[in-house]
Amino acid sequence: MPTLEEESGQSKAEREARRDAELAELLSEYADKEQIFTINAGDVLHIRVYNQPDIVGTTTMVTPDGCIGMVLVGQVKVAGLTLEEATELLEEKLEEYIVNPKVGISPATIHSETATIAGAINKNGMFVINSGMRLTDLYALAGGASVRNYGGEWEDAADLSHSLFVRDGKVLPVDFNRAIRCADPLHNVELRTGDYVYITPRDDSVVYLLGDVRNPQKCIWNQNMGILELLASCGGPNETYWDHAIVIRGDYSVPELYKVDLGAILQGKRPNVRLRAGDIVYLPHDDISEYNVFIRKLMPTIQLIHSVKDIF
Repeated sequence: MPTLEEESGQSKAEREARRDAELAELLSEYADKEQIFTINAGDVLHIRVYNQPDIVGTTTMVTPDGCIGMVLVGQVKVAGLTLEEATELLEEKLEEYIVNPKVGISPATIHSETATIAGAINKNGMFVINSGMRLTDLYALAGGASVRNYGGEWEDAADLSHSLFVRDGKVLPVDFNRAIRCADPLHNVELRTGDYVYITPRDDSVVYLLGDVRNPQKCIWNQNMGILELLASCGGPNETYWDHAIVIRGDYSVPELYKVDLGAILQGKRPNVRLRAGDIVYLPHDDISEYNVFIRKLMPTIQLIHSVKDIF
């Protein structure tokens, strides 16, 4: 029984090279975008009014509603402002009491620069990040992978091959195995405020059948399972299905998509194709149009259309 990779003729090295090039291009785009610090709740600021001995330097925390308290002017909302904008605002308010006030603001402690990690790790949540921190640092702060009992053995519950790194609503093609297991400097991405990391839990004994089939479901996988065995265990396709099936495989950030001539396989004109644990098999109702809808719903932030492989 051939594998999808054998049918497509594309090597692992070629796929990794394509991913590396895509990731490097995306990261270079972000590197060109300067990160500008803005004040937010929880940040601690040091504020000084120069040449005003009656107003000594103060250290104050930004309140949950985004305000700071200051002598003479009371509560001032600074959340969402840059340090320069906050300085101008305080000087403007102090002009009612002081001639030509000069204010200096510096961050004493920053709590609003955070990244989030969730999933199969020990501590889900938001973590304060500092300049230079990387994916592996966030993974360590979260306590690493959680463990789960698999057949009486406690094992690592993280599925790094299917984990996701999301920035600005876009999934970056990060290879978590290379980042966390091998400390690959390209994939061990430097963090930015707002990054979201999802460590997918292991689910390595199932495949999924979706689309125009009689019984869409998750099925137990075994090493001898091909598309025909999957269809037989789940009731088979409806009469209205399109002649081709789509198999989605690999890392969800940059999955491999394969178009399989299911009609030819069912007619015995082509050999059955072996499935791998975690594969998603989708039978569209008709040609590419419904497939596009499916992809947008399943992984709306990923541009996948150009990675479809024709298998004939």
